[in-house]
Amino acid sequence: MAIGQSYKQTGGTNQSPIHWDMITDMKDGGEIWTDGVLIYKDGMFLI
Repeated sequence: MAIGQSYKQTGGTNQSPIHWDMITDMKDGGEIWTDGVLIYKDGMFLI
């Protein structure tokens, strides 16, 4: 998971003065929600 400018080499088009990677062990209780939908839980994407 990262915020800011995407890597142009991977086709990203958003512009930002930063790129900040947020790396953590999310295998034990980690969750990612997007627009009210749980998309990632305990180390696995659900979609």
